[in-house]
Amino acid sequence: MNRNDAQKTPATFHVKSFGCQMNVYDGERMAEMLGTQGMTAAADGTDADLVILNTCHIREKAVDKVYSDIGRLTRDDGTRPMIAVAGCVAQAEGSEIQRRARNVDIVVGPQAYHRLPDLIDKVGRGEEAVDTDMPLASKFGALPARTKQARPTAFLTIMEGCDKFCTYCVVPYTRGAEISRSWSAIIDEAKALVDGGVREITLLGQNVNAWTGEDDKGRMQGMDGLARALAKISDLKRIRYTTSHPNDMSDGLIAAHGDEPKLMPFLHLPVQAGNDRILKAMNRSHSVDSYLRIIERVREARPDIALSGDFIVGFPGETDAEFEDTLKIVEQVRYAQCYSFKYSPRPGTPAADMDHQIPMAVMDERLARLQALINRHQVEFNAATVGRTTDILLERKGRYPGQLIGKSPWLQSVVVTAPDLAIGDMVDVDIISAGPNSLAGELSRRKAA
Repeated sequence: MNRNDAQKTPATFHVKSFGCQMNVYDGERMAEMLGTQGMTAAADGTDADLVILNTCHIREKAVDKVYSDIGRLTRDDGTRPMIAVAGCVAQAEGSEIQRRARNVDIVVGPQAYHRLPDLIDKVGRGEEAVDTDMPLASKFGALPARTKQARPTAFLTIMEGCDKFCTYCVVPYTRGAEISRSWSAIIDEAKALVDGGVREITLLGQNVNAWTGEDDKGRMQGMDGLARALAKISDLKRIRYTTSHPNDMSDGLIAAHGDEPKLMPFLHLPVQAGNDRILKAMNRSHSVDSYLRIIERVREARPDIALSGDFIVGFPGETDAEFEDTLKIVEQVRYAQCYSFKYSPRPGTPAADMDHQIPMAVMDERLARLQALINRHQVEFNAATVGRTTDILLERKGRYPGQLIGKSPWLQSVVVTAPDLAIGDMVDVDIISAGPNSLAGELSRRKAA
C-alpha cells in the first residue's frame, strides 16, 4: 500500500509510547482525543487500524527501536495499519522518517499532536501528513477534557520545553522553549482527574520546577504555590513531580516539602556527574557543591525524604579520575533509586562534535561500577523501611489471588495480601521484608507514622 493512496478512516487505534513520563501523558491525551472522534482503543497493534508510535529521541537505541517497530507492523498477509510516528523522533527527523520508512503515513511532533485528526483525514485523501510545527498557541486548549481514569494515579503536564541547553540533550530542539501552562488550566485538569477517580497526581515537565504563572488572584506563583493549591483538592491524596533542575529548586519549594503533607517525600533531582569540569562541559549551570547544598537543605526540611537522580557516564573527555568523582557524590548522597546511562551522542547537539569521545568498552565498565553502587544503596534504603508502618495507595493487582500492589510515599512498590480491598484504596501497612525492587507488607492495625 503506497503512502499516497487514499485510506479509509480508522475505526480502532493503538498508541505505543516510549521513553519519559511526558510521553506517557501525551500518549494518554492522544488516546482520549481519538476516542472523542469515535475511534476505539485496541488492546495492541496487531489488529488496530491505526498505530501511533509515540517516540523518544534521548538515546540512539530508542530511535533504532522505533524503526524496528515500524517494520514489524506489516502483517503476514502483507497488509498493515495506518502508521503514525509521533513524539521527539518525529520532531527531530520530520519527513526524513518517511524517506527511511516508506510505510509511515503520518509524522507529528510533540507540540502538534492535537492536529492528529486532521492528519488522519489528510491520509484518507491521499495527501502528505507531516506536522512538526511548534505553534505559540498551546495545544492543551485543543485537547478534550480529561475522562474517568482506569487507575488511581495520573500524570499531569504543567509545562513543556527547556531553556537550559545541556550540551548532550535534544529536548530544547524537539520540545521547544519552556512554556508554563496556566494556573486555571492545571487546577481544572487536576479537579477533572480527581473527579474521575485519581488520588495521586504526578506533575510533569522537562524542568517541572521552573513552572511559573499567575494564580486566580493575579499573583505570580512558583511550583510551590501551585502544589499548595492542588493540595486543597480534598480527594487528592498525594502530589509528586518530575523532572527537576537544581537551579530551579526554590526556597518555597524546599519549604513545601517540609510543611505540605500531600507533597510526597520523594525528590528526583538529577546532577548528571560528580565533577565540576564535566558539569561545565555539559552546560549544567550548577556545581557539585551547589547541588550538595540543595540536598542538605531539602533534608533539613524533610528528613525522611528519598532522593533520586540521573547520571551520564562517558561524557566526552571524562577521565578516570572524573568518573571517580561521580562515584563519590553517589556515595555521599546515597540515592534511594537512580537512572544511569552511557553517553549517547545525539545529532545536532554540541557534545556530539566534541573531541575525546569515550570508547564503548570504557563506558560499559564505568556504568557497571556506577550501577552496582546505586543498586547497593537502593537495597539498603529499602531494608531500612522494614519494621515501619506506612500508608500505601493500592494501584494494581499482584501476581497471586487477593494480592495488590501499591506505592509507599517514597515511591517503593509494596506487595500486600488484601482480598477485601480494592484498587484506589489507601491503607496502612507494616513493612515486613524488602527486596532490591519491592517491599512486602501486611495490613496494619497501627496508624502510619
